[in-house]
Amino acid sequence: MEVVLEMTLPRNAESAPLVRHTLDASLRGLGVASEIRADIALALGEACANVIQHATNGTEYEVRARMDEARCVVEVIDGGGVNGAAVMGVEAEWGNEEAAPLAEHGRGLQLMRAFTEELRIADRVQREGAIVHFEKSLAG
Repeated sequence: MEVVLEMTLPRNAESAPLVRHTLDASLRGLGVASEIRADIALALGEACANVIQHATNGTEYEVRARMDEARCVVEVIDGGGVNGAAVMGVEAEWGNEEAAPLAEHGRGLQLMRAFTEELRIADRVQREGAIVHFEKSLAG
């Protein structure tokens, strides 16, 4: 069985829990272990939070997820711009350096790398914005 989710969400704080719960319910329905679901929820939350806080263009963002018995593939797509810059997705914009141990911000990319596989952040082709892509094996 394959489950595909595509959501267009308002760029506000209320949207992140909705998309996390929706994806988690789908994964739970596929019988995915709670530890793996928690890893995916954490990474998804970080990607959504970055779009909500930093993408300056557009009032919406998209989340696409595809999952089967073996793998979950997630993409979070923003409408563009980080504080007026043309791209959110350049990893330097995400704080590619390690965050200070007591810093309040800057750990999102590190967390996403630690809890997922195949993390990529890329510019959108022919449009402003970025795509955050990550994958996670669902085998326990």
